Amino acid sequence: MSAASPRRCGDFRTDYRQEMTLFPSGRSLACLLAGLAVLACAPLYLKSYGLSLLIQIGYLGIAALGLNLVTGFTGQISLGHAAFFGFGAFCSAYLNNRHGVPVLLAIPLAGLATALVGLVFGAPAARIKGLYLAIATLAAQYILEDFFSRATWFTGGAAGASANPVSIAGFAMNTDARYFYVVLVFVVVMYLYASNLMRTRDGRAMVAVRDHYLAAEIMGVQLTRYRVLSFALASFYAGVAGALMGHYVGFVSTESINILLSVQMLGMIIIGGLGSVMGSLLGTVFMVLMPETIETLFHALQQLAGRSTAASAGLIYMKEIAIGTVIILFLIFEPDGLAHRWRQIKAYWKLYPFSY
Repeated sequence: MSAASPRRCGDFRTDYRQEMTLFPSGRSLACLLAGLAVLACAPLYLKSYGLSLLIQIGYLGIAALGLNLVTGFTGQISLGHAAFFGFGAFCSAYLNNRHGVPVLLAIPLAGLATALVGLVFGAPAARIKGLYLAIATLAAQYILEDFFSRATWFTGGAAGASANPVSIAGFAMNTDARYFYVVLVFVVVMYLYASNLMRTRDGRAMVAVRDHYLAAEIMGVQLTRYRVLSFALASFYAGVAGALMGHYVGFVSTESINILLSVQMLGMIIIGGLGSVMGSLLGTVFMVLMPETIETLFHALQQLAGRSTAASAGLIYMKEIAIGTVIILFLIFEPDGLAHRWRQIKAYWKLYPFSY
């Protein structure tokens, strides 16, 4: 009997081209395709509620990825990301309602228009950083919120703006099962583009600006160019995500576009992992599904508690406390995010049995 061949373990890459490849192995590509196939079949085994959660994860995941490009990869703090998210939603509805631009074309055009706005507000990033930049982006949030409430020709003011559903060759994507595929296509394209961007010269320059801007400048990296570019890219992603949200809900209002949404998006990339494309999606899944899970749990507890008003009120407060507690505990015990934990799991099995 022939001896069994030993199992290979370790890292066998020998050049930088292998290091920067988008798919390290055929197995990783096969897993990605299998996952996409399972997602593509989601309308067959999920009801409308589950599909609505997946759609919400999709467009919020795109917005979170844009914020990660500017914060996680370039090291620039942004507290006004929700404002660009809202601008994209209003812009897409405006292009479709006032100028008759097809919705499927209005979505990327809204992203480009939002990128131009991001260039304007990202200009201070060329000279300031840290808390000063955070205050500047916070000012952008309030400036755009005021613009939304006053520019009735663009946003409808306090009344908001209606957003028509996506239509492809006369076929309206006006149900959760249909619109899910629209969002899935945008998610795949936007995430593949960001993953590929990090393999390019521009992507590596953005990371160099984050790690040590003085060393990057000495090596010839133009700090102003890449700081402003990161804001433009983040705004483009936020604009596309906002447009997808607007045409899904069918209505865009200024009430939901506030600083709380910006903080929520910042929490997504912190929990998922700063400087990680996959972490943006993992953090979004966590932030979207965690309140729903706790809501289901406390709804079951309310039924056990009966119809006592005091008990029901106490459980409502406990639900909010539980959400905050879970986030705090997660940041204490997993500060590098879900993406870091996933990399550790992969490294363990890759190097097994010599995982040390």
